[in-house]
Amino acid sequence: MAPMRIAVTGSTGLIGSALAHALRTDGHHVVRLVRHTPRTDHEVEWDPRRQWVDATGLIGCEAVVHLAGAGIADRRWSAARKRELRDSRVLGTAAIAEAVASLDTPPELMISGSAIGIYGDTGDRPVDEYAPPGHGFLADLCQEWEEAAAPAVEAGIRTAYARTGLVVARQGGAWGRMFPLFRAGLGGRLGAGDQFWSFIALRDEIAALRHIIDTESLSGPVNLTAPHPVTNREVTAAMGRVLHRPTALAVPRPALRLALGELATDVLSSQRVIPQRLLDSGFTFAFPRVDDAVRAAWTTRGTAQGAPNRH
Repeated sequence: MAPMRIAVTGSTGLIGSALAHALRTDGHHVVRLVRHTPRTDHEVEWDPRRQWVDATGLIGCEAVVHLAGAGIADRRWSAARKRELRDSRVLGTAAIAEAVASLDTPPELMISGSAIGIYGDTGDRPVDEYAPPGHGFLADLCQEWEEAAAPAVEAGIRTAYARTGLVVARQGGAWGRMFPLFRAGLGGRLGAGDQFWSFIALRDEIAALRHIIDTESLSGPVNLTAPHPVTNREVTAAMGRVLHRPTALAVPRPALRLALGELATDVLSSQRVIPQRLLDSGFTFAFPRVDDAVRAAWTTRGTAQGAPNRH
């Protein structure tokens, strides 16, 4: 890519920080959307709760990558927490979409974060971007999340929905909480372990986002998952192999439900998601297998995991 001016929300999160680092490393001008008074000309203020964005700070941006949202698995799903999860995504996305649509010269592209939760529980049935939405809280949330980007679509902006799976990284996300447990020999399968986990290495996640930026034919839903989803049992075995630790323990379903409440339904659900549109557009995964992804995360620290693929 030629140097571009790219705005990023969620730039302090796991994916956003790695993306911003990779873009800057390659000479792009990254504008961070922040919730405080800007301290540099690289920052633009916004308030997703009030659905307000200082749109003047987006002038000249060729792309906007919107990744902000409260962590799905950070705590139990009370009614208040579920409302926070929804508002942080739906209101924030609407604010960004309306801001870019209001510009005299809008950006060419908006990537709006989404998740494979939109497919619901698919069992052992593989699904790609052409599958219909599923049912349940996360499926409904993801549908609203994507629909909130409508102002950008209606303004003629190429809009892609990055439906991300479980990101394999040591420094954050669900996998980041797993590494210490497995390192201590306390890791094991969750429930029966036959539920499919659709994962993606952090480096591949960043490379896929950049591939979307650079591929004009990509709009609408794009699954950001590795091409070989595996079961939780297989994930557990891979963690044991890479970390050289036993994995005989198991957390039974009742214990998970007691500890996590409604969130356990998501942990135990099965999603066998295929990144068909990435594959069809020529994207090459650096870590297509779960052992590769776990090993890369375990042996690489910091934002270096966000370095682009070299293929």
